[in-house]
Amino acid sequence: MKLIVLDCDGTLVDSQNGICEAMNYAFTGFGLTPPPRAATLSIVGLSLPEAILALAPEADGELRAKMVERYKSAFFEIRREPELHEPLFEGIATAIEAFGRRDDIVLGIATGKSRKGVDRLFEREGWAGRFVTVQTSDDHPSKPHPSMLHAAMAETGVDPERTVMVGDTTFDMAMARAAGTGALGVGWGYHSIPDLHRAGAHSVVELSHTLAEEIDAFFAQRENAA
Repeated sequence: MKLIVLDCDGTLVDSQNGICEAMNYAFTGFGLTPPPRAATLSIVGLSLPEAILALAPEADGELRAKMVERYKSAFFEIRREPELHEPLFEGIATAIEAFGRRDDIVLGIATGKSRKGVDRLFEREGWAGRFVTVQTSDDHPSKPHPSMLHAAMAETGVDPERTVMVGDTTFDMAMARAAGTGALGVGWGYHSIPDLHRAGAHSVVELSHTLAEEIDAFFAQRENAA
């Protein structure tokens, strides 16, 4: 059995507009200048408290906690705006459906999103039951700590050699390396391909509609090298 653990934002869904809008809302509500868009996208993948700390290191702990709550409240509002819809990347729905029909693969999620955010995505896409293990920021330290992957492997009984973490950020790649799993970057997300390689990606998939075949090729290459 093989375990494919997928990140959400920047890997499965293009959520950048909503994330940037919510971060702007979190900053302006307290009279702070919002970070540049590139800075906000650079912290996608971190758990929210760590993301706010990275973007507003000068703010004290009490203010950062308020900014976290304001960010969360913003998301409940802006997700209703049509222009801030978070679409799946091309080919992702097909890949999830294909893997869901196979008996040699189990799917998991490891994300800086909350469980509520993941549940909304699953409800929208009809993915209930597709993912055997779901690890979120509600229950774990922020990436790149390997806790999420350790839990996913423990829940599924799959060892690191037959597990791959698929994500678009350096945090995903570092987490995978720390857990001893495969580290497969994707080139359509929020961190650059060179940065993914520098963070330890074993390889990087550049086109989202080829994800399923590239994951199969990745596992085949690992098995041949073993």
